[in-house]
Amino acid sequence: MSKFRKDGKKDLPAISTASLPDIVFMLLFFFMVATTMREVDLNVDIMVPEAKEVTKLEKKDLVSNIYVGVPMRKFQKTFGTEPRIQLNDQFATVEDIQAFIASERESRKEELRNKLTTSLKVDQYTKMGIVTDIKQELRKASSLKLNYSTRQTAE
Repeated sequence: MSKFRKDGKKDLPAISTASLPDIVFMLLFFFMVATTMREVDLNVDIMVPEAKEVTKLEKKDLVSNIYVGVPMRKFQKTFGTEPRIQLNDQFATVEDIQAFIASERESRKEELRNKLTTSLKVDQYTKMGIVTDIKQELRKASSLKLNYSTRQTAE
């Protein structure tokens, strides 16, 4: 018969951490490749309205965004609480839209310029007057492909 020994508890061997840096760098590279950086810092609060029938844009690189909403709290002392237009990272007026569209066209390849879509991201509580003014300026700039950004209604 065999004898069981219970001399004492044995220490567990240490876990090897030699492969830990490899794993960390692999995760780092994965997130660097998979993450897209936000192109524009929003200066206005936007809660887009809901819609029942929504289609996604296929080529987002051909989209220019115009944001309309109430300025964020840190900008309200300067710009007030009325809805404002934001083009790229700065506040703008309706008169600046034609120059914005022209610069967006110039930044694209020549064969893609006529496929440029303008997306309006407008707060749901913004009055329609400012949207109508924006649409008139877009017509003057010959930017006739227009998209309204919404969120899909949960059913």
